[in-house]
Amino acid sequence: MTKGLLGRKVGMTQIYEESGKAVPVTVIAAGPCDVLQIRTSERDGYEAVQLGFEDKPRRLARRSERGHVAKLSSKRSKKLAAAGQEASPKADCEPKRYVRELRGDVAGYEVGQQVTLDALADVELIDVTGTSKGRGFAGVMKRHNFAGQRASHGVKKVHRHAGGTGSGSAGPSRLFKGIRMAGQYGNSRVTVRNLRVVRIDSENNLLLVRGAIPGPNGGLVVIRETNKVG
Repeated sequence: MTKGLLGRKVGMTQIYEESGKAVPVTVIAAGPCDVLQIRTSERDGYEAVQLGFEDKPRRLARRSERGHVAKLSSKRSKKLAAAGQEASPKADCEPKRYVRELRGDVAGYEVGQQVTLDALADVELIDVTGTSKGRGFAGVMKRHNFAGQRASHGVKKVHRHAGGTGSGSAGPSRLFKGIRMAGQYGNSRVTVRNLRVVRIDSENNLLLVRGAIPGPNGGLVVIRETNKVG
């Protein structure tokens, strides 16, 4: 059974173990999540469970979003019903703000089921995926930790520049892919692996993991049982 949840980063703090050691932790408001769809190998070519997190007001939800979670009457649905085609099951819940799929074994899941933190009760290590903080267009010193040019005589107003990037005049007469340059920094999908679960507060739907996770406070994240071995 695939073990995972969707959640929102609350922030960082520290707690103390019984030995008196301070442990830095990130607090995540994880779940409850509704199972919106089940992907199967026969129909979709892969297995996955689709989870939805946090209700979205109906006035803000598109018709397609409302129809994804509940049955809506339409010409197409009436035509399919008249043809004897059975409609796919719906979760019969509110539209969701954050919808993601977790690939893996779908045994034990069914559409409409609510997944809570209890699903991670016996999990010790997790992977957390989120969107890192966007830092805009950044230079090479900030983006790639370049040392910059010398601050001595002869270097004129290019102290933070990258320096030469070419690889020959006649050949290959171009830059190779992957050359480190200034550009967009952050605002990308990042996964932090093998984080230890320190504490689970099922009453308040709070998960405490050791260390930092990507994104700002309030950022949405995907939590999975780690598949890293060793």
